[in-house]
Amino acid sequence: MKFIAEIDVMPLKALLDPQGKAVSGSMKNVGLPEITNVRIGKHITLEIEAKDKSEASEKVDKACTELLCNQIMEGYKFEIYEAELAS
Repeated sequence: MKFIAEIDVMPLKALLDPQGKAVSGSMKNVGLPEITNVRIGKHITLEIEAKDKSEASEKVDKACTELLCNQIMEGYKFEIYEAELAS
Protein backbone atom coordinates (compact mmCIF):
# COMPACT_ATOMS: atom_id res chain seq x y z
CA MET A 1 0.00 0.00 0.00
CA LYS A 2 1.08 3.55 -0.59
CA PHE A 3 0.77 6.19 2.13
CA ILE A 4 1.35 9.93 2.25
CA ALA A 5 3.01 11.50 5.28
CA GLU A 6 2.63 15.18 6.17
CA ILE A 7 5.44 16.12 8.59
CA ASP A 8 5.88 19.38 10.51
CA VAL A 9 9.32 20.10 11.97
CA MET A 10 9.49 23.08 14.33
CA PRO A 11 12.15 24.62 16.55
CA LEU A 12 11.79 23.63 20.19
CA LYS A 13 9.82 26.23 22.16
CA ALA A 14 12.70 26.70 24.63
CA LEU A 15 15.04 27.81 21.83
CA LEU A 16 15.29 31.13 20.07
CA ASP A 17 13.77 31.19 16.57
CA PRO A 18 15.59 34.05 14.79
CA GLN A 19 13.46 33.80 11.64
CA GLY A 20 10.25 33.83 13.66
CA LYS A 21 11.48 36.72 15.78
CA ALA A 22 12.28 38.77 12.66
CA VAL A 23 8.84 38.09 11.18
CA SER A 24 7.15 38.89 14.51
CA GLY A 25 8.99 42.21 14.61
CA SER A 26 7.89 43.03 11.05
CA MET A 27 4.20 42.41 11.64
CA LYS A 28 3.62 45.93 12.96
CA ASN A 29 5.22 47.30 9.76
CA VAL A 30 2.51 45.64 7.66
CA GLY A 31 -0.33 46.75 9.93
CA LEU A 32 -0.65 43.54 11.96
CA PRO A 33 0.69 44.38 15.44
CA GLU A 34 -1.69 41.87 17.04
CA ILE A 35 0.30 38.96 15.51
CA THR A 36 3.18 37.98 17.79
CA ASN A 37 5.36 35.01 18.74
CA VAL A 38 5.77 33.71 15.18
CA ARG A 39 7.61 30.37 14.94
CA ILE A 40 8.93 29.21 11.58
CA GLY A 41 9.64 25.58 10.74
CA LYS A 42 9.40 23.29 7.76
CA HIS A 43 6.70 21.12 6.24
CA ILE A 44 7.71 17.88 4.52
CA THR A 45 5.49 15.61 2.43
CA LEU A 46 6.59 12.14 1.38
CA GLU A 47 5.23 8.88 0.04
CA ILE A 48 5.80 5.56 1.78
CA GLU A 49 5.31 2.05 0.53
CA ALA A 50 4.26 -0.15 3.48
CA LYS A 51 1.98 -3.09 4.25
CA ASP A 52 -0.13 -1.05 6.68
CA LYS A 53 -0.41 2.32 8.41
CA SER A 54 1.52 1.12 11.46
CA GLU A 55 4.52 0.11 9.37
CA ALA A 56 4.34 3.40 7.45
CA SER A 57 4.31 5.28 10.75
CA GLU A 58 7.42 3.43 11.93
CA LYS A 59 9.23 4.30 8.70
CA VAL A 60 8.28 7.97 8.91
CA ASP A 61 9.34 8.12 12.56
CA LYS A 62 12.72 6.62 11.64
CA ALA A 63 13.13 9.11 8.76
CA CYS A 64 12.38 11.97 11.13
CA THR A 65 14.70 10.86 13.93
CA GLU A 66 17.59 9.87 11.67
CA LEU A 67 17.45 12.45 8.89
CA LEU A 68 14.70 15.07 8.80
CA CYS A 69 14.78 16.49 12.32
CA ASN A 70 17.66 17.67 14.50
CA GLN A 71 16.18 16.57 17.81
CA ILE A 72 18.57 18.78 19.79
CA MET A 73 16.90 21.87 18.34
CA GLU A 74 13.66 20.67 16.71
CA GLY A 75 10.57 18.63 17.39
CA TYR A 76 8.29 16.96 14.86
CA LYS A 77 4.80 15.61 14.39
CA PHE A 78 3.23 13.86 11.44
CA GLU A 79 0.02 12.46 10.02
CA ILE A 80 -0.26 9.57 7.59
CA TYR A 81 -2.98 9.01 5.00
CA GLU A 82 -3.60 6.27 2.48
CA ALA A 83 -2.52 7.64 -0.89
CA GLU A 84 -5.97 7.08 -2.44
CA LEU A 85 -7.61 9.15 0.29
CA ALA A 86 -5.08 11.98 0.24
CA SER A 87 -5.99 13.30 -3.24
